[in-house]
Order: sequence, then structure tokens, then C-alpha cells
Amino acid sequence: MNYSLFLNDSYYLYLFNQNQDILYMMLLLRLIRESYLFALQEIVVNRVRTVLSLLGITIGIFCIISVFTIFDSLEIAIRTNIASLGNNVLFIEKWPWVGGSDFPWWKYWQRPEGKLDEMKEIQKRSALTDVTAFIVGANKTVKFMNNYVENVSVTGVSQDFDKVWNFEIEKGRYFSPIESNSGKNVAIIGNEISENLFQDLYPVGRKIKIFGRNIEVIGVMKKQGEDMFGSGNDRSVFLPINYFKTLVNIDEMGTSIIVKAKPLVSNDELKDELTGIMRSIRKLKPQADDNFSINETSLITAELDSLFAVIGTVGWIIGGFSLLVGGFGVANIMFVSVKERTSIIGIQKALGAKNYFVLLQFLFEAIFLSLLGGILGLLIVFILVMIITNTTDFDLILTVKNIVLGISVSAFIGLIAGIVPAWTASRLDPVEAMRTGM
Repeated sequence: MNYSLFLNDSYYLYLFNQNQDILYMMLLLRLIRESYLFALQEIVVNRVRTVLSLLGITIGIFCIISVFTIFDSLEIAIRTNIASLGNNVLFIEKWPWVGGSDFPWWKYWQRPEGKLDEMKEIQKRSALTDVTAFIVGANKTVKFMNNYVENVSVTGVSQDFDKVWNFEIEKGRYFSPIESNSGKNVAIIGNEISENLFQDLYPVGRKIKIFGRNIEVIGVMKKQGEDMFGSGNDRSVFLPINYFKTLVNIDEMGTSIIVKAKPLVSNDELKDELTGIMRSIRKLKPQADDNFSINETSLITAELDSLFAVIGTVGWIIGGFSLLVGGFGVANIMFVSVKERTSIIGIQKALGAKNYFVLLQFLFEAIFLSLLGGILGLLIVFILVMIITNTTDFDLILTVKNIVLGISVSAFIGLIAGIVPAWTASRLDPVEAMRTGM
């Protein structure tokens, strides 16, 4: 160790008189540098002991950040899918989206399904509605010549469905008003359906068979991929609702009336208006309960907030035990380091080093050691994120927030683990320290 810092008294006295801030900055930088060098020396001289001691920090940071990375990625994907529906869109349905342990399913089961005529009445009566759409679907097999795709979501939709649902037409076009109103046998199909049925053939203008009927393809949707709920438009077929209802009895199927609010109209305002309109349409008495549910995406996001709060707690519990063990490991390293450098501490204090200097020196060393373990844990997480993202369809994202969290937790563990050894070192008597180290 270079002791010139303590020997050149006249130079530092002059510097102190000129500018105390510069002196304190130089001392702090020198202190950090020496602490960093001591931490590296500890790793080089006692590789096995140090690595084993830091393994707890590495595993703890890995556990916490990997859990947060996975569920942050899930949350981002889920919220993106939900947001694609729009925040100003309401869904009038038989069943509510939110349940619980006391969910009265028998009550909701007796409710009637939404009707196409009810959507038309909403269009006439509502002053706050911008767009309305009606959807009803069933899973069927779709055929073209000798090719077929099973378990396809075949959905009957009203004319304005494209204004409330997230999809793009890649080939062809959407339904015209005449096709929707007259119930023409035309279809818009998903990208996966097109690839499996037509392969290299151009799909628009060809006829597929559903429900035993020939239906002309007028459009193909852009490839979208499955969302976090396992659904998507790639395996979907859209038919005009007025044609779809000639194939099946839609009164016996699950339906949904989708209502989009006008600009500057809140969901609460629209919900209040729709509640009054629906109660009027269904002729409910004032004391009768609603026999319909008005759902919105905020219901799902509220449930997600509570879910991910629980998941976050679980992540801290999983990594907390490893971090506790890692903290004891760092403390053990620092106690050994204090014992090995007792004579050096005595010399430093004999040459004028203050207690806080010795305290900070060992405290910084503990933080550096803990940071090394934390950075190694983050590196492992980063490698796994790259492997999973490049080999699967699920995109993992190691966010800056989680990186900062990992580094901050590592530094905090080092601070806590090093405070007692550093305090012990700073309180050593110079004479006793030099005598003990000889």
C-alpha cells in the first residue's frame, strides 16, 4: 500500500487551505480506488473462499431478477394485448369478467344472451356511443378441396367490427355494407388458415367450405401470432353476422355487444347510459337486478395488479433466503480481511488516518464484493433471456428497472454485511493493531 497520502503533510495542508472540496474529493477517490483494489486482491488471493461466499449473492440476485423478468415480460405482453382492445370500449355480455370464491354462477347462467336487435336499439338510443358491433362464434372445421383445418374460430360479426377489433387486412378487403346487410356468403380468414388451405395459391376469390356451405374468401388478415391468452386472429374466420345467423341459431350461443365511446366520453358515463338503455330494452322493473354485465378492460388490469403484486412478493421470498446467506458470506470475508490486515490498519491510524477513513475503506470493499456477486447473477439472467428469446416465441425483456434493482440490492446487502466488520476495524487501537499484526 502507498502511504504517501499520509506522509506529504505540507502539500495536503496547502491544498486543504486552498480548497477543502478538492481535498475531500481526492481522498474519497483514493479511498474508493484502494477499496476496489483490496476487493480484487481478496478474490485473486482467496479465489475459492471468495467465490463460495459470493455464491449466495449471485443466486439470490439471479432468483429475484429472473422471477421479475419473467413476470414483467408476461405483464407487458398481457397488458399490450388488453390495450389493443382499447380503453374506451365496453362489452355487454351475459357473464362478468371478474369472479371470486363467492361467484354466483347460477345467477349469471340464467341470464339471456345479447341479441342483434339489442345492438341496433343501442345504436338508435345512445347519444354517447361512437361505434357498436355484434359478435358470436363457434369452433368449426374449414375445408378447401382436400385440405382442411380443424377447431377454427368461426365468428359472425357486424359491419363495424373492424372499428373495435385489432386486426389488419393483408390481402383483399373488408366486408362492404351491402355484403353485411344482405348476408352474403363471404369470409375474411386468418393468415394460418390461408397458409394451410391454399399454400402457394392466391386465396382471395377462392371458395372454402364451412358448415357444409361454400363461402368466398374476400380477405386475408395479416399474421399476428398468438397472444398471452392463447388466442389470436391467425386461426379465425369472420363472416357477416346476417349470413352467420342463417347457418346456426345465434340465440343459443354466447354473444357480445361491443360499444366504443365517443371522444372525451368516459367509460363511467357510457356505462351509466348503456345500463339505462339495456334495462329499458329488456323491460326490467326498477327493483330488479341487471340481467347483463358491462365489462371493460380495466377490470382485467385491476385483477392483474393484485396478481402481480403477489408474484412480486413470492419473488422476494425466493431470493431473500439466498441473499441472507450471501450477506453472511460477505460479512465472513470482511471479518477475515480485517484480521489479515490488522497491522496495516495500525500503520494507517498511526500515520494519521481517521476512524471514518478506515470505516469507509472496508465498507466500500464489502459493497464492491457484493456488487461483483450481483453483477454475475445479472449476467446469468441476461444469458438465459437471450437463449429463451432466440429459441422460443416468447420474448423475455430484462428491463433497466430490474438491472438497477439487482445492482441496488447487491450494494445494499454489501453495506449491511460490511458495517460491523468495518466498524470493528475503525475502532482498533493503533499500537495494539501493529503489535497484533507482527
